[in-house]
Amino acid sequence: MIVGLTGGIGSGKSTVARYLEILDCAVFNSDQEAKAVYFDSQVRKKVTQLLGSEVYMTKNGLNKNFINSKIFNNTDLLHQLNNIIHPAVKDRFLNFVKHSKKTLIFKESALLFEAKLEKEVDKIILVLAHDELRIKRVMERDMLSREEVIKKIKSQLPQSEKIKKADFVIYNNEHDFIITQVNQIKAQLI
Repeated sequence: MIVGLTGGIGSGKSTVARYLEILDCAVFNSDQEAKAVYFDSQVRKKVTQLLGSEVYMTKNGLNKNFINSKIFNNTDLLHQLNNIIHPAVKDRFLNFVKHSKKTLIFKESALLFEAKLEKEVDKIILVLAHDELRIKRVMERDMLSREEVIKKIKSQLPQSEKIKKADFVIYNNEHDFIITQVNQIKAQLI
């Protein structure tokens, strides 16, 4: 069974994913793989043709500020970039599934709904947190201004819409124990 694990920026989905790994679950981190795939030779060539060589700061470093400045106000360019990155990540995921010995595989993806990947999973777990807590976490983690974080949050599907599409919801709001919630969901999935 393939289970999608998603949540808005700063919701805590990576924390849930790490806990699932501790529980010996197979977890594919789409966001990390998307960053890594930029350095595959064919992808690198296509991205450079699309956005320019400024995308790559070093042999293994991306100029995120440059990429963001190009795509955040240009949906056509964002769509073209996604058409390069998403198929390459999908190939990596299929390879991950093929070589996994686990019957329960979690696919962590921040943009599961936005990228219309929900049809590629059997169940969906959504990690939620209050907006103010998310803003605080991302400001501290990424050293961004409040306005930059709010802009990122607004670029994603609202949490209220994601709830309607999820099979399970984990509340990561500093009042509920996520470990208990993860254990209960995992038991139901098994």
